Parts: sequence; C-alpha cells; structure tokens
Amino acid sequence: MSEQTQQRGTSPARRVVVAGAGMAGVQTAVALREQGFTGTVTLIGAEPHQPYDRPPLSKAVLLGKSEGSAFDVDFDALGIELRLGCEVLGVRPADHELDTESGSVPYDVLVLATGAEPIRLPGTEGVPGVHLLRTLDDAERLRPVLARQHDIVVVGAGWIGAEFATAAREAGCAVTVVEAADRPLAGALPAEVAAPMTAWYADSGAVLRTHARVRRVEPGAVILDDGARLPADAVVVGIGARPATAWLAGSGIELGAHGEVLADDRLRTSVPDVYAVGDCASFPSGRYGERLLVHHWDNALQGPRTVAANILGETSAVYDPVPYFWSEQFGRFVQYAGHHAAADTVLWRGDPSGPAWTVCWLRGDRLVALLAVGRPRDLAQGRRLIEAGTPMNAELLVDPAKPMKAATA
Repeated sequence: MSEQTQQRGTSPARRVVVAGAGMAGVQTAVALREQGFTGTVTLIGAEPHQPYDRPPLSKAVLLGKSEGSAFDVDFDALGIELRLGCEVLGVRPADHELDTESGSVPYDVLVLATGAEPIRLPGTEGVPGVHLLRTLDDAERLRPVLARQHDIVVVGAGWIGAEFATAAREAGCAVTVVEAADRPLAGALPAEVAAPMTAWYADSGAVLRTHARVRRVEPGAVILDDGARLPADAVVVGIGARPATAWLAGSGIELGAHGEVLADDRLRTSVPDVYAVGDCASFPSGRYGERLLVHHWDNALQGPRTVAANILGETSAVYDPVPYFWSEQFGRFVQYAGHHAAADTVLWRGDPSGPAWTVCWLRGDRLVALLAVGRPRDLAQGRRLIEAGTPMNAELLVDPAKPMKAATA
C-alpha cells in the first residue's frame, strides 16, 4: 500500500470510485460499507440498467421465467452513488482522475472491476441473426428467438455454449453446436474428463460437431471449413471472453499476456491507489504457485472483501482463494473447485457414464481440485479439504459410497 493511501486511511472524506457495476463492482461497494468505510463511494457502470447478476441470463431470463436479475441492494440506503450508462474511457493515475464519457471523476482510491467482454467471431460484424450472450440486452434479444423455436447454431462448446444449448433445447429449438477442438470444454478440462460430457449433447437432442471450424456466417446459414452448410435462423457465439481493459491503454497500469490487470496478492495494481478485482484481473496464488485469471462468479463475489479490507487498511488482507464455479447444463449440476494444472494424479469417484460422479486431482497426497457432477456434497467437502491441505487416502477416495471427508490419510 502506498504511503499516500496510508495517510488517507483515517480520513472520512476519502473518495472511492469503482469502475464497473457488475458483481465485482457492486460487491466492492457493499463490502466497503459493511466494513465501516465512511467516505464517498461512487459506482460507475457502462450499462443503463440497474446493476444485475449474470448467471440467470443464460437460464431464467433467457427462457422468460424472470424479467431480470437486479441485485437486491439498496444503494441509496448504503450511501452508494450510482452512475449508470456511463462508459469509462481512461485513467490518469498521476492526477487521480478517471475519465468517462460524462467527464472526469476524481478519486482517492480507484477499483477496476470492468469484467470481461465476449470474443466476437471474425467476419460476423453486422451479419443479421448473430448473437452474443453476456448482457441483459443480449438475453432479451435472444428470448424471442427461443420462443419462436428457431434452428440455432451455437459456435463454441464451452460453459456458456453448453448452458445456452440447454436453454434452447428446453425451449424446443433445433440446436447444433460446432466446436473447433476435438471435445467440449477443451480449454477448461483434460480430454479424459471432458469425454463423458460429449454424450450429454445427444442425450438432450442437440447435435455436437467437433473438429468444426466456421468459414463464414451468412444470413440463414453457417458454412464450415469442410463445406458443410448448417441452417441457422440464429447464431450464438460463445468462444470465450477477454478482460475488458483496452480502455487502460496509456495509463501505466501493468497488464498481463491476456490483457488482464496484473494485481498483487492484495489485489493492488502496479500504480498507487488503484486496485483490480474480478474477471479483469489476475492474482498470484500462493496456494497453487502461479498467477490465476479466474473468469467466474465466485471470484467476483470473494475478491471485493479483500479489496475493501485493504482500502480501509486496518489489516493487510491476502487474496488466495480456492477457485470455484458451477454450471447447469443438460439436466446436470456441474461444480468445480480448485486448480488442477499442477496435479500428478487423477482419481474417479463413480461411473462417468452415470448421472453422478466426481473427478479428483491430487498433487502428492493433497487434493488440489475436483469436478463434481450431481454430487454437491463431494464438492462442499472437497473444497474444505483443499483449503485445509488435508492428506488424502487414495483407496478410500475412489469409493463413491464413502464421504470425501472420511477419505483422509
């Protein structure tokens, strides 16, 4: 923490400005008040809507079961100033000013929480019927598409592609998912773990085409590299997201290889009085011995508490979570905790062709990650075992009839 920040720590007139009104930004503002911050808090969001939660967009909102997913937060009662429909354009750390399309905003402490933005499929700009699914407006544009039970092509068999395909099949649409890799979730899971998920598509009535690259999209069709022509009343692109940080160019705030803000273990950036949290930032994990970039809801929920604690400066809070996320797809509840990259052993609990099973990754005798399909108790117990670094007994761990907490060494 800079000397400048420490000197300001006891001043009730301090101004905290939060850039980004998604989960990470909202929770930062709320955490500041919950932890006793008495200065001004300004939350700036590019979208005009009341701040909202994103997971329901690919589920209840998309299917018309809910009109929205606004956070249940009384911003007025908390003394949080909202500036919505206001895009951030840049930051000048030397002047302690944030530039927005509505003018400059002075700050004493700035929190970067601008999240991530979806990667667009090259060549689809301006082509009618091509959609993304990231914002409330995206979901509202897609809702009537599902209601009309169109033929839909989904590009990308990642988490968002699978969740959208699930909703589209529930709505009665004909769905084809095209994936350039040899399996779904190729960027997230090892081949042997993702392999059982391939059958989920056919079981739901969706068609999954792997090794399928899109040559071009034209009105009413998707043309693949092999010449195949797929009818498409609508195309939904889900090929990943990148940190929304292009606006930081020239600010001096250090970015990483993926364009993310490089935060330290207290979520401070490379310049004084600026923090970064959520999808737009990576952080060094002492637990896993590497820098993590986590594009998931739980990270945007947990990180703000660390940011708020460090802004108040009463204690020095280190951020080193066990990453966690979940996905609802094809009638299955999929949960993941940890980080499996450094694991040296993979163990299975249960039959992956069945409705409920778990994969465990170990490094030595310590659990470092697990993926649970329809086994939420495994996830809850496993997450605690990862956090505690508890030695595990592999022979007991592979028995799905035994609770994970009983499979210790």
